[in-house]
Amino acid sequence: MSLGLSMLAAVLLDALCGEPRRYHPLVGFGRLANALEAWGNREGSGRRWQGLMAWALAVLPLTLLAALLASLPLIGGLLEILALYAALGLRSLHEHARPIAAALRAGDLPAAQQALSMIVSRDTQVLDAEGVARGATESVLENSSDAVFAALFWFALAGAPGVVLYRLANTLDAMWGYRTARFERFGWAAARLDDLLNYLPARLTALSWALLGQTHQALNCWRRQAGQCASPNGGPVMAAGAGALGVQLGGAACYHGQWQARPVLGCGQPASAQSIEAALALLRRGVLLWLLLILLGGWLYG
Repeated sequence: MSLGLSMLAAVLLDALCGEPRRYHPLVGFGRLANALEAWGNREGSGRRWQGLMAWALAVLPLTLLAALLASLPLIGGLLEILALYAALGLRSLHEHARPIAAALRAGDLPAAQQALSMIVSRDTQVLDAEGVARGATESVLENSSDAVFAALFWFALAGAPGVVLYRLANTLDAMWGYRTARFERFGWAAARLDDLLNYLPARLTALSWALLGQTHQALNCWRRQAGQCASPNGGPVMAAGAGALGVQLGGAACYHGQWQARPVLGCGQPASAQSIEAALALLRRGVLLWLLLILLGGWLYG
């Protein structure tokens, strides 16, 4: 099966089935990561080289296994599709964001706050309706790059091994990549390697937002605002996405009882239920664009 058809099959499988409800491979990987962290970072004493070693032990053998399985005759192509399917979070993003928009439209702020708390780390109970909508729109835009476009990018570039390596590295960043006393040194490699693997996908995602939304505004926000963000990859995605939607995102947010200043991104209307739905629609158009370009490339050069 061609690359484009394999990607289309994985996206359709995700749209139909969503994430596996039971026996998700990342659950088992999380247990392995916890064991490696307990071994290499006892009481937060791990150094950078120990974090890098733990990262390699967690990621590289499984990446090699994915390469071996993908090379098997008859079933290798199916296993590649399943690898990409397991890495995608397209339907999951919709399942988490749509209830927030629905609750806001119904005027049920507590339900919207509770639904938002499932996908963000900020304190949602202190947010008004605009703050909830802002958090949900930001989550859709940022996670679109991590959970959808980066997976498609690495699958297109390196097949099953590429997408497995990316998804495992991204998971380790979510588990270890914190600037806390426990993970400042041990989690350094996980955070930096995730930044590296997301560098190109994030900018291609931002470009997709610009092409499919308010182009001039998206490019202008990307150029002027992205550098103000702490995240080197989240900045372009969030700024371009906010500009493409014509919505204002960012600003102060409360984490663990402490308000933290963040740059204002985008311009135009305040966030609302409509902006959440518009972000999801932008995501769907972006996936369609990527699939069409890859299928067209395969037809022209295959």
